[in-house]
Amino acid sequence: MKILLTNFHEGDGGGHTTYLMALARGLCDRHEIHVAAPPASRLYREASMIGSVRAVAQPFPNGLGKLAESLRARRQLRAYLHQHAFDIVHVNGSADHRLVLAALRGAESAPRIVLTKHNSKPIAGVGHRWRAKRTHLVIAVSDYTRHMLETSAYAGLPIVTVRNGVDTGYFHPWPAEAVAAERARHAEDATLLLGSNAGTADHKGWMDLIEAIAMLDDDQRRQMRVLLCGKPLSPAQSARLEALGLRDRVRHLGMLDDVRPMIAAIDAGFVLSYAVETISFACREMMAMGKPVLISDFAGLPENIKPGDDGWCVPVRDRAAIAQAIAGMLEDPARLADMGRHAAAHAEREFGLAGFVSSTEAAYATVRSG
Repeated sequence: MKILLTNFHEGDGGGHTTYLMALARGLCDRHEIHVAAPPASRLYREASMIGSVRAVAQPFPNGLGKLAESLRARRQLRAYLHQHAFDIVHVNGSADHRLVLAALRGAESAPRIVLTKHNSKPIAGVGHRWRAKRTHLVIAVSDYTRHMLETSAYAGLPIVTVRNGVDTGYFHPWPAEAVAAERARHAEDATLLLGSNAGTADHKGWMDLIEAIAMLDDDQRRQMRVLLCGKPLSPAQSARLEALGLRDRVRHLGMLDDVRPMIAAIDAGFVLSYAVETISFACREMMAMGKPVLISDFAGLPENIKPGDDGWCVPVRDRAAIAQAIAGMLEDPARLADMGRHAAAHAEREFGLAGFVSSTEAAYATVRSG
């Protein structure tokens, strides 16, 4: 098959970039893969480094006041689509979905359009209804997302659930001596080192974890350290850390090209999102490296863990429940290693890239022949 993968993000792209790079790498030995993304994006940069993948610098202007840019982008994309006659165009957000359909308007021979729904944002409005009529298949990355789609304008389309996969060969438990070395860099005298590679946006819920730590007694707080990676903290976030007296408990490591050393160092991870999230690559990466994960019961996050076995699940934004979970970790830190082994086994069994790529490939084949 000849497949075009598209994404609108101009910067890092987060999980969208991880998702599309996994597909590009996994499919390029059997199919002709093209990736269309803005020229300054991480996706364009990384796709350009794969010799068997063709990366095209394609903007996807989004928002009012960008009519001229949108028209230029549509002409560029229309010419590319006409030149290559793709079997499948796999879109990943409203901006690229919209532009692809606009570029195909009036085309004599059009590819099959596949959409992945990556987030928990509402699916409503005239735009979605218009796009749904011109789309052939929708991929949900969690059961929660599938339910959203089944009650939306896309309900009449074929919908398949393909949960995000992670590279369990790259994200895997490190040897004990390597873990100890990384932990020594960050833990100082801490009994419990918690961390997350899910980012520092407010909706990731990490500040709820900090507020929960503030509810613990002095001795418990002294035993805690928290590692974060991602964009710089906002002034409001930094001010709140200071106000709670927990600035010295939190270490922000910035944007990391390789998150594995940070994950190796922690005793347990957390993803406490309360918006936007679906199933979380970060959660699955931490589990694959042998770390139990504390999650909120938001969207598809509960589909990652088995509570009490390889993680903990708390109600969204329930700081008392978060504090209780942390206190339990402090009371029985030896249990975390066993939970981590269960997390790694769970990831190896269910989160691998091979199943993710083959299931997506099967969805393409079905829609192409349909």
